[in-house]
Amino acid sequence: MGSIDQLVFGRLERLGIQPANDSSDAVFVRRVYFDAIGTLPSAEEARAFLEDRNPDKRAALVDRLLERDEFADYWAMKWSDLLRVKSEFPINLWPNAVQAYHRWIRTSIRENMPYDRFVREMLTASGSNFRKPQVNFYRAVQSKKPRTLAQAVALTFMGTRADKWPEDRLDGMAAFFSLVGYKATAEWKEEIVFFDLARATAATEAVLPDGARITIPPEQDPREVFADWLINPKNPWFARNIVNRVWSWLLGRGIIHEPDDIRPDNPPVNPELLALLERELIANQYDLKTIYRMILKSKTYQLSCVPRTNDPAGEKNFAFYPARRLEAETLIDAINRITGSTEKYSSSIPEPFSFIPEKQRTITLADASISSPFLGLFGRSPRDTGLESERNNAPNSSQRLHLLNSSHIQRKLEQSARIRALPQSGGSLGTVADDLYLTILSRPPTVEERKIVEAYKPAAGGIRQAGLDLAWALINTAEFQFRH
Repeated sequence: MGSIDQLVFGRLERLGIQPANDSSDAVFVRRVYFDAIGTLPSAEEARAFLEDRNPDKRAALVDRLLERDEFADYWAMKWSDLLRVKSEFPINLWPNAVQAYHRWIRTSIRENMPYDRFVREMLTASGSNFRKPQVNFYRAVQSKKPRTLAQAVALTFMGTRADKWPEDRLDGMAAFFSLVGYKATAEWKEEIVFFDLARATAATEAVLPDGARITIPPEQDPREVFADWLINPKNPWFARNIVNRVWSWLLGRGIIHEPDDIRPDNPPVNPELLALLERELIANQYDLKTIYRMILKSKTYQLSCVPRTNDPAGEKNFAFYPARRLEAETLIDAINRITGSTEKYSSSIPEPFSFIPEKQRTITLADASISSPFLGLFGRSPRDTGLESERNNAPNSSQRLHLLNSSHIQRKLEQSARIRALPQSGGSLGTVADDLYLTILSRPPTVEERKIVEAYKPAAGGIRQAGLDLAWALINTAEFQFRH
């Protein structure tokens, strides 16, 4: 049993709560694909994993997924929510800056940039928002006032809502961002972000969030002083915030919950577990993949979603994996993968008119201003505030009706050459069922399900129509729409 599991199961034992059973291989393969790379496994990938007899195959799969391109795609999407990557109102980054910023975020994740460097580059950057993408952190806010910048830094990198702080405390932190300057250029929508030395006529008096008072000489950029304090291994917020966020992203709720509401009266449910993850991140030079790997390989993460207790403390203490609806982008990409279809994304705002190549997956969309009725209906984050709660994965009746009855989904199924070709692979409805269950649910049908499918007789269209009807039915199950 690993160090995470010792702390989680030890606490459950003290509380008298039984953990759930282990998840099956079929559940695990689908879960870890969605959680690690935001992508539905193909039928071939699911089959290969289920037939693999290697006792260490789960750990090996985690290692492979963390090196795939989709890992960078998916987590760039998650970080773009927090960093407000959006062209138009109320976040006016504009198209060129959005593309540059998103590309830098994705490249940083793909190259596994240490997290402390990732954050320091954003906090201390100066230059053109088109040519130095990191400076867009200071533009992706609804106001350029020092207080607003301080609140964005606290929320994103400390997990705390500084707008609720006493005014003197917020003003003390805002002083570190009081000399951030902005200058337009002759190029359309370009802006230079810089340390405005001309305004630094005297030493800057600032107060760190821990209460320490700092006097900064006029020739020194106050942002660098704050960044050095923030990423110091002894800082009580920095590592804690990010490991808590990663835990929340993978397990549905934070050790401190909500993950962006860290405050003294909202303590961690398992302080030893949070401290362990902090230590591991620091010991591994802020390599975030170390934390992903630890969590994904833990027995805690691999528990079934079916609880063995009615005690409400079970959910808070991670006694089972929480079932959650797929994000809007992940869901439509999964449907497109099943049907072999694509989405058309375009927008007249932001200008100039934007078209996205049809083969580009939705999780790779850089700009939250480019949306669609489906993404809006299924709760994609508008990226206005940087709060985790902006993304809404709660199911509702309008979503169910869209999947059941909309021409959008029906057209994808009816025009799917992939689904229509399935009868050619074997000719029997049982063979079609095997393929569709693996394609859509990442598992073979049960004996009872196979009997039901083989007994089905569509009014017309034979096996091909039966396959289309089955695909429609499976897409409309909670098993498909939820990570579980």
